[in-house]
Amino acid sequence: QVQLVESGGGLVQPGGSLRLSCAASGSIISINHMGWYRQTPGKSRELVAGITSGRSTNYGDSVKGRFTIFRDNALNTVHLQMNSLKPEDTAVYYCNLVVVQVVGGPAYSYWGQGTQVTVSS
Repeated sequence: QVQLVESGGGLVQPGGSLRLSCAASGSIISINHMGWYRQTPGKSRELVAGITSGRSTNYGDSVKGRFTIFRDNALNTVHLQMNSLKPEDTAVYYCNLVVVQVVGGPAYSYWGQGTQVTVSS
């Protein structure tokens, strides 16, 4: 089993910054893909940013140029640096990791518990 622990959410004023972190522990051989998603009430979960094992990144259109995703493979951790935050960034943010737990075995998707980000003056 794999456990994900998220941290770094909170309340910030428009234009401010936050860094989210997601640390994985448990039976992990490798992590193929790491991503951050967000969700607001009544809407489906959307991709914010993703990073592959080769460190290729992709971002949702609304956060390009403001958010940066990066990973620390040694610590099985992924971070999301969020700058120039806007009220419309307010959401619950979830990390998602695609994990290989057995050599040569399949990869499984795991979700964090979610962390609230509120951008408001």
